[in-house]
Amino acid sequence: MKEEIADFAVDYALKKGASYSEARLEETSANSFALKNGIAEASGFYRVNGIGLRIIYNKAMGFASTNDVKKEKIKALIESTISSLKKASAITEKVELSDEKFSSCRYSVKQKIKLEDVSPEEKIRLLMDADKETLSSGTNMPSRYLSLSDTTTTEYLTNSDGAKICATVPRSNFFYMLTAEHNNKTSQRVWQYGQAGGFEFVKKWGISSILAREAKAMGENLRKGIKPPKGHVDVVACPEVVGIMVHESAGHPYEADRIIGREGAQAGESFISPEMLGTRIGSNAVNVVDDPLLENSHGFYRYDNEGVKARRKYLIKNGIINEFLHNRRTAFEMGVKSNGSSRGASYDRESIVRMSNTFMLPGDYNEEELVEDIKLGVYMKNFMEWNIDDKRLNQKYVGAESYLIKNGKIAEPLLRPAIEIKTPKLYSSIDAVGKNPEYHSGVCGKGEPMQGIPVWFGGPSVRLRKIRLA
Repeated sequence: MKEEIADFAVDYALKKGASYSEARLEETSANSFALKNGIAEASGFYRVNGIGLRIIYNKAMGFASTNDVKKEKIKALIESTISSLKKASAITEKVELSDEKFSSCRYSVKQKIKLEDVSPEEKIRLLMDADKETLSSGTNMPSRYLSLSDTTTTEYLTNSDGAKICATVPRSNFFYMLTAEHNNKTSQRVWQYGQAGGFEFVKKWGISSILAREAKAMGENLRKGIKPPKGHVDVVACPEVVGIMVHESAGHPYEADRIIGREGAQAGESFISPEMLGTRIGSNAVNVVDDPLLENSHGFYRYDNEGVKARRKYLIKNGIINEFLHNRRTAFEMGVKSNGSSRGASYDRESIVRMSNTFMLPGDYNEEELVEDIKLGVYMKNFMEWNIDDKRLNQKYVGAESYLIKNGKIAEPLLRPAIEIKTPKLYSSIDAVGKNPEYHSGVCGKGEPMQGIPVWFGGPSVRLRKIRLA
């Protein structure tokens, strides 16, 4: 990676009159393999490299990118961008960035088993073995889609305020979509695993065991599942369900660009307003954080894509709305410092306010304690589907592997229990939080053009009192 190209770009933009300039140089190598119903359907191997530039001229901000990193090409790109900004500055929104401390840093995620040392044959064999294990479960699985992919990305970020950050992060991702069938009833599960690090994590996941357990549970649910109770009941939501809840109804609505309306036309708005900082939204048991510093997490980084040092953000603290996710632009508009939440999916995408690893902090209860005093309720281990409105206020979660709770004991499997609830009601209904946190991976979509960003979401099991089942 020729880091001097990025340094040159920053200096040249300043020379041409920019008040701020930023360059993000990227090199990525990637591999992917997919299996459909036991047949190797697709594979991909590619390399990406290029540079993205952000420039402020007369308080107008522009973004440009190219995969041709020759100096003459970059000079022409900068001159063209500044020319456009000169014309736009009279009519466009004025942009200012928060004042931050910047430094130089180099870091990389270590690999015990390097991704590049694992052959395509071994990766495909892992998928084949997992597919066979799924079929041996005794459940009719007419549709099975499995994929295994990995990327290694090196980014060099430099800006005119003094940041010089170089990071190398390898990531692996396993995705599956399974459909089970019994007596004309079907059930579907879609999930994924992902971490930053080497191939040792793929081996640790135990892909075959994951799918064997999923297939068995789906079959049991279809064969023995009964209708869920109606009306208001107590629910124990397990880590997978809690993870998607906090990602969708605490992470997204706390993104400052949504709050000020900038994402309305692309990814939606937020029911949260700046005036709600410091107000109660949940019980004292609820603490939700966003933390990119978790080693080997899917959303790991130490510095964001504006060069701001990462830290844990407490979105909800003891049930109180505590802080929002910010980049430098939204931080300036709200009169605060950036908390290092700016990320871009690749060099050709401008970094915007994003989550990293968003999860509920654990509490003091064993899962058995969450269940034991419920007379009639639902134990929702994972989910089949979810949806939420554009403002992140009204939401629905449909259970996949779920069970009836009867007199403090987990009983029969349930067919598709569904929670329909508003966000404040969700968090205020939680009266107890478990001490069994789990973290699950996803690719979070946002922006225009769309940007898929690796994240973790999770938390422990929680108990919700007297909530409505659809």
